[in-house]
Amino acid sequence: MTPEDQEETQPLLGPLGGSAPRGRRVFLAAFAAALGPLSFGFALGYSSPAIPSLRRAAPPAPHLDEDAASWFGAIVTLGAAAGGVLGGWLVDRAGRKLSLLLCSMPFVTGFTVITAAQNLWMLLGGRLLTGLACGIASLVAPVYISEIACPEVRGLLGSCVQLMVVTGILLAYLAGWVLEWRWLAVLGCVPPSFMLLLMCFMPETPRFLLSQHKRQEAMAAMQFLWGSGQGWEEPPIGAEHQGFHMAQLWRPGIYKPFIIGISLMAFQQLSGINAVMFYAETIFEEAKFKDSSLASVVVGLIQVLFTATAALIMDRAGRRLLLTLSGVVMAFSTSAFGAYFKLTEGGPSNSSHVDLPAHLSMGPADTNTGLAWLAVGSMCLFIAGFAVGWGPIPWLLMSEIFPLPVKGVATGVCVLTNWFMAFLVTKEFSSLMEVLRPYGAFWLASAFSFFGVLFTLACVPETKGKTLEQITAHFEGR
Repeated sequence: MTPEDQEETQPLLGPLGGSAPRGRRVFLAAFAAALGPLSFGFALGYSSPAIPSLRRAAPPAPHLDEDAASWFGAIVTLGAAAGGVLGGWLVDRAGRKLSLLLCSMPFVTGFTVITAAQNLWMLLGGRLLTGLACGIASLVAPVYISEIACPEVRGLLGSCVQLMVVTGILLAYLAGWVLEWRWLAVLGCVPPSFMLLLMCFMPETPRFLLSQHKRQEAMAAMQFLWGSGQGWEEPPIGAEHQGFHMAQLWRPGIYKPFIIGISLMAFQQLSGINAVMFYAETIFEEAKFKDSSLASVVVGLIQVLFTATAALIMDRAGRRLLLTLSGVVMAFSTSAFGAYFKLTEGGPSNSSHVDLPAHLSMGPADTNTGLAWLAVGSMCLFIAGFAVGWGPIPWLLMSEIFPLPVKGVATGVCVLTNWFMAFLVTKEFSSLMEVLRPYGAFWLASAFSFFGVLFTLACVPETKGKTLEQITAHFEGR
């Protein structure tokens, strides 16, 4: 080995002596990257207030019927699935920082197209573009944050990705009370524009720079982020340029994280989170809330509060414990949700169509009102449980468990799985309720939450307090 090789593979990233870095700019860099998930959350939440506003709109503004409204809400998930694939390619070739800068463009362009929309196709095109940006941001932001954070705060900073998503959703709900759909789209341009501005002043991640053999730039990035370029080590990185090859799937360090990452994303969506969110306003109406649109804000506040709680305790409680507790709470609450539908079920019907609002209205009014509070309590408990564990942790683990050479491809597959499952559940849940009845559909979601708990206990390792290199070594059996 030549002196140059020794310098190239000299350890650089990873705390020695258990001491955490004292730099504060790492928090600024994490905030700048997390503006991507904030934009992503705003794009997701945009449809909830925009659809009623578009239905009230007078010509020549575009008008949404029932089917168009369904696609207006769901098409963003198809764009995000494509964005996950594109993001996986970009993050390895363009780098983490440039990928975040690039994803601001479809966010701003998409919301601009929506603002100028004169017909349904412009609305759907704008939503598709914002969905594409959502997919890129949902992949790149967790990777960027995990690679700049030290183990002592990686759980806190990584959980802020989901915190910013739910904050963006809540912001869209609140702004929708006072802004009509065009001005709401204008507001949607603000977070990605701010991210573009801030990220210009943030460094690339040291790990990516090392993978490109840019040692001096990596040292400068560490100096900026952590306040010191000394006393940090990383194992040799001579193989980082290899990239992903199918033959690598036979290695335990590759296929084990693949299985865990894809399974966590699938269980997250199969838990029924989108179905519960979709019927939130109907449930609040049955509980005799004077303004059922308040349901969206209540749900958003619960998400923000408990996601923030999860972020604060993530590095103390650990990922496995929070996933397990979260899954148990979700399984219990969706079981209670299903029991509510079973108790309010009317007599036999020959119709194969399930009209949920009519289904909820069967039976004496006082009885339904009392039982509706069971549904409200179950729904709030479910959302709180989801926010503490299965909301943020699959994204956090996705950014932690994959080795650097395959991170782009592997995280791309995970994001594609998540968004495809989100689209599938959103579009097919009504059909599932026709076959299984509403109570059966939610009991099935409860079963998936329980299987998620079993999977966590059997397969998911604890990553709390470990460097990314130690996590990789765990899967390799080293």
